[in-house]
Amino acid sequence: MQNENEILSKVPEVTIGFWVIKILATTLGETGGDSVTMTWLHADVHPHNGGYLIGTGIFLAVFVAAVIAQISAKRFNAYIYWLAIVASTTVGTVMADFFDRSLGIGYTGGSSILLACVLCSLAAWYFTLGSINVQTVATPKVEIFYWVTITFSQTLGTALGDWTADSTGLGYDGGALVFCAGLVLLAALNYWTAVSRVFLFWAAFILTRPLGATVGDFLDKPTSHGGLALSRPLASAVILAVIVVLIVVLPQRPGRHPVSGVAAQVQ
Repeated sequence: MQNENEILSKVPEVTIGFWVIKILATTLGETGGDSVTMTWLHADVHPHNGGYLIGTGIFLAVFVAAVIAQISAKRFNAYIYWLAIVASTTVGTVMADFFDRSLGIGYTGGSSILLACVLCSLAAWYFTLGSINVQTVATPKVEIFYWVTITFSQTLGTALGDWTADSTGLGYDGGALVFCAGLVLLAALNYWTAVSRVFLFWAAFILTRPLGATVGDFLDKPTSHGGLALSRPLASAVILAVIVVLIVVLPQRPGRHPVSGVAAQVQ
């Protein structure tokens, strides 16, 4: 039951279930994006054939439509929210590949630029509204900052995952282990220290994206590149089915925030 001194957020309560679905959504973003740009458009073989740009256009349109639906909704809707998250992680995949491979910026340069974009987005959000706590996402103004930041973080995660797997020599399985270790560290900080929960949330949100990227690449990349060479469309369909089941099975409650903490942001 809602407390009269609280306002319900339009994003889900942050639970273990939230993080499980988030990691699966980021993995789906990788395999789904690669299904279009690589399996169907063959941009991995011909990076300048326009495949990555076409994929970016397709998924950007889906993402914009999903975000409009999310902002237009009067209250939290789990299906609309997770559709927007999957769309953001998919467009992040193809955008990162377009910048890194088609434009030749490279993984290091792309990751650096995108990290700066994430930090600038969070800073603009904080200095404009006074908080970057995701539980305050209850008005269109806050949602715009939220989804812009999400998009940058998802794109950063793809570039960072590719950089870790390819440029450092760790491979996809090694990269996944590194990001898993990072998430375990953040979980330990959450349970046993007083480190800002808002900082830990955004750090974990960003790290789950490269984890999903490396897992997705591990599933669908050729065995000669350290992957399992599984069918990208099939892997995407299976992951999507698991996500839908988890949304149905796991509690999907909106986050809560004191009314006073949100009132200033409505003005």
